[in-house]
Amino acid sequence: MDLVLRAAVVYVFLFLVTRLVGRRELSGLEPFDLILIVIIGDLVQQAITQTDASVTGAFLVVATLALLTVVSSFLSYRFRRMRPLLEGRPLLLVENGVPIDENMKRERITIEEIEAAARLQNIASLSEVRWAILETGGQISFIRREGSS
Repeated sequence: MDLVLRAAVVYVFLFLVTRLVGRRELSGLEPFDLILIVIIGDLVQQAITQTDASVTGAFLVVATLALLTVVSSFLSYRFRRMRPLLEGRPLLLVENGVPIDENMKRERITIEEIEAAARLQNIASLSEVRWAILETGGQISFIRREGSS
């Protein structure tokens, strides 16, 4: 039972950390980020299992984490009010070609990052953008102004 409780506590902690880190940082992993994730995984494993190296302990931990993932997904699906808490909300970054500094600052996104994402979608200038939206998964969606092509 101790393993299940530790796994649940670590799951909640990691959920909170990923929400605090920000969706933009998690959307594009660099090599250093991958190394950091591996290190975090090892530290989490040690915190959850401590000296228990049994197969039963591993099954309990994996089952607990899987169950918590399914439960959070179900809660997000079933209860609309929980969705922003569990998944976040899309955030408007640019409106009618004008960057929204407060939202960019909150997500730690520079204008250069938005312009680079726009270029990847064949948008030469933010003046062509009606809305740029930071989606809950960390990617930026662009909706062009009417008359822009």
